[in-house]
Amino acid sequence: MTTFLQFHLLTTYPLSNPNRDDQGRPKQALIGGSPRLRISSQSLKRAIRESSYFAQDLAGHTGTRTRRLATELKSELIGQGISEQQAGDIATGIGVAFSKLDKDTTNATTLAFISPEEWALARDLAARAVAGEALPEGKELKKLVLRRADGAVDIAMFGRMLADSPDYNRDAAVQVAHAFTTHRAQVQDDWFAAVDDLKTREEDSGAGHIGEHGFGSGIYYIYACVNVDLLVENLSGDRELAERGIASLVRALATATPKGKQNSHAHHPRAGFIRVERGTEQPRDLSGAFHKAVAADERVSIAALNEMAERLDKAYDMSFEHAVMDVAMGEGSLSEIARFASDAVKGVSADA
Repeated sequence: MTTFLQFHLLTTYPLSNPNRDDQGRPKQALIGGSPRLRISSQSLKRAIRESSYFAQDLAGHTGTRTRRLATELKSELIGQGISEQQAGDIATGIGVAFSKLDKDTTNATTLAFISPEEWALARDLAARAVAGEALPEGKELKKLVLRRADGAVDIAMFGRMLADSPDYNRDAAVQVAHAFTTHRAQVQDDWFAAVDDLKTREEDSGAGHIGEHGFGSGIYYIYACVNVDLLVENLSGDRELAERGIASLVRALATATPKGKQNSHAHHPRAGFIRVERGTEQPRDLSGAFHKAVAADERVSIAALNEMAERLDKAYDMSFEHAVMDVAMGEGSLSEIARFASDAVKGVSADA
């Protein structure tokens, strides 16, 4: 049976604008008839991937999302003394393994997640081409460069799609929901002015620049779910790396944040409450606790979250082991939560 991990976090954001819409204002949603502030799952996953925990604890085991593999490969070959024409031909011949290329450039038409192992295989193939070997094409090229599973933890967690090479797509082992405030919350607008330091009052007493800026604050419910068996499978059965990856994910979920307008607001929130659950039951989020907006109080949100978990488990006859970190009550710690979560790998069958 598949082992699942579920994370339920409550994080209080100060006045901030971490994730902007197309007009530069904080993203919003209407839930249960009440206006809420929202942080997209895409921005949360980006913040997790860019966190110090992924950068340091998983060094050498994270991928690169880029359109520029062939461009980088061409630059490296030119740096080795290869002519620009030959370097371009080799880089182009290898780059098409990941995606079609833009006309007259070495940039791909679409972004692709590329693992460290695939980068190494591409460089090795380029070196062989420089030595005089003919570059393979089509399926043979893809077999030499692409991998279905390897040691890239972020690709194993969040998946990837290669439109031209679907056999090498990877199903995401981690699902991340859009975060939203548990209570009513609306965007506030701020009119601001900036002074031109070199303009004198005698010349003109007006501002050098004026503008508007949106921001908001609130208690956000953040939910993520991990298919632990799929994570181990995506990492070629490397359980130790899967454990490290889960521990890093826990710490990043609790501390990482999208950085929109961070210099203007200095928002560095940390989760005030975490409930992590593990088991083989079908996952269920607890967003229903906040479909009707609750009071803007962390204790009220925690009570609603726990009550929803108990009601769902009773109604569906489910049972999850769980651990809690509650900062205000001095209960639990992030290290304990990380250990509890990473121990879920022990429940994965040997065939995964």
